[in-house]
Amino acid sequence: AFGIASRVSPEKDIITAIIAGFIISFLGGSKVQIGGPTGAFIVIVYGIIQQYGETGLIIATIMAGVILILLGILKLGVVIKFIPYPVIVGFTSGIAVTIFTTQIADVFGLQFGAEKVPGDFVGKWLLYFRHFDSINWWNTVVAMISIAIIALSPRFLKRIPGSLIAIVLVTGMVYLLRTFAGIDTIDTIGDRFTIKSQLPDAEIPSLNWKTIQGLFPVAITIAVLGAIESLLSATVADGMISDKHDSNTELIAQGAANMITPLFGGIPATGAIARTMTNINNGGRTPMAGIIHTIVLLLILLFFMPLAQYIPMACLAGVLVVVSYNMSEWRTFKALLRNSKSDVAVLLLTFFLTVIFDLTIA
Repeated sequence: AFGIASRVSPEKDIITAIIAGFIISFLGGSKVQIGGPTGAFIVIVYGIIQQYGETGLIIATIMAGVILILLGILKLGVVIKFIPYPVIVGFTSGIAVTIFTTQIADVFGLQFGAEKVPGDFVGKWLLYFRHFDSINWWNTVVAMISIAIIALSPRFLKRIPGSLIAIVLVTGMVYLLRTFAGIDTIDTIGDRFTIKSQLPDAEIPSLNWKTIQGLFPVAITIAVLGAIESLLSATVADGMISDKHDSNTELIAQGAANMITPLFGGIPATGAIARTMTNINNGGRTPMAGIIHTIVLLLILLFFMPLAQYIPMACLAGVLVVVSYNMSEWRTFKALLRNSKSDVAVLLLTFFLTVIFDLTIA
């Protein structure tokens, strides 16, 4: 879902989870960290691809990996923890709003003809309003059912992620509608992407000084965001398993993952809080759990990836709407508005810069 939202092919998501996840589990400073692509990077990846293409994304991610390794070697892991909390909340809330915005077209099945979707927040919404008469209510129903399943499933099946349940059930429902009712207006992954069920060969991109200079600010953004998210995830995990992670070792592992993964077509990776919590809640206490996780994903890529073509785009949009809601931290955002004027100013400035412009500027 994260890969598709970032406008890269679906298998790049799972390739990232396999390669980066293995490296982070094997080398990381946390025993239970699960690494891979996360929602926080959707906005950055989407912007890089629009401006620099997939080659630019590969170079920026490798550069971010180098920066993360340097942060770890210089023992600056502790410094990352001193980034003001209002800045972090402003970032994550802004990213959440942006992710939600990118999913509107698939939630409502909007059609834009030959018109390209703008990269900026305001431009997207103006485009949506101009083409709202093209709404496909079947897509909306699929998205709403997906959201409802994710919201209600924890009451009945706590150990299975609601997003997985929604994808399986809704995909089956849409397949039956297509096959027996002739309803073929609900776009699926297979309608938009060609899915490859294999690990690609490594490719080293050609580098030049001008490209490196242009991508350096973006690489810093990827590195800082990755460091923040991975160390936050590791800190939360520490409290759940009564352990203490090594911040600098974790940053080096994150850096290695982001240097190697893009060579195989992967996207930026970091410690994934939700997956790490799921790992702990299901009894994971050693790096072996994360390694087994990547082996299972590899088997899925090799043998079951073609089935992904039947997943409705509206279902994935519903999943990402829930991701954006969970990421928004609206309760924390609301609470911070009662803090000092300086905290509120930093929070709102970071939030609006992230939404209206982009993460690098923010």
